[in-house]
Amino acid sequence: MRKIVLTASAAFMALSSAAFAQTTIITQEPAMAPATVVMPGEVRTYVMEQPVESVPYEGDVLVGRVLPEAVQVRPVQGYDSYGYTVVNDRHVIVDPQTRTVIQVLE
Repeated sequence: MRKIVLTASAAFMALSSAAFAQTTIITQEPAMAPATVVMPGEVRTYVMEQPVESVPYEGDVLVGRVLPEAVQVRPVQGYDSYGYTVVNDRHVIVDPQTRTVIQVLE
């Protein structure tokens, strides 16, 4: 019986010392790393010049965020790959297919 207790104690001590010797590193990656988007300057100019009423939206308007169906996304004339809207008084360029915010204009 004593041999079993000694063996169990030795195993416990070996395992606990290994646990104390470990180093834990926690890294946090952004939920969605924004990609660099290069778009024609005409798209930005067009969006900034359009007289569109701002839509109230709860939360932050961020690149990568998908806008709800209640927010009307308008097409950018001559550029089918881009849509736009104005949310919380901020002009936003959107992917019209996915409704994902591509760029928030200041």
